[in-house]
Formats: sequence, C-alpha cells, structure tokens
Amino acid sequence: MRYVPSPIALQFSYMYSATANSSGRMQYHRIKPGQSKLRISRTEFIKAYNDSHILAINPLQQKGQDTVFQFEFFV
Repeated sequence: MRYVPSPIALQFSYMYSATANSSGRMQYHRIKPGQSKLRISRTEFIKAYNDSHILAINPLQQKGQDTVFQFEFFV
C-alpha cells in the first residue's frame, strides 16, 4: 500500500491508531500530541472514526503481513 505524505505540516488535536500487537490482536489508542497516549476500546475507536472530521489517514503495513490492516487517522 503506497502512502504519499502531505508536503505541509498538519495541525491536529488527536491521532487515533489501530495497530496489531505481536500476537496479532488489535489495540486502539487516542494520542494527544506531546501529552498522552490512552488505550481505548474498539467501540470508541469506531465512534471517533465515524463521527469525527478526519484530516488525514496514514495506512500502516508491516512487511510480510498483507492481511493485517493497521492505520492512524488525525482529527
């Protein structure tokens, strides 16, 4: 999956991430830049994704893991 970063700095309040841990289980986080990283529920992650004004999405793909879809989004 190709990702082209923005040429300008992005101003955002929170970053949400959905990543797989070493055993393959998904973990969800809400990150306030420079302040905190809070683990959240899948339901809260989905609600933020569906209800927030998303500025950008960053797909994350690990080598050799074509079936695991991970990403970050910025609000």
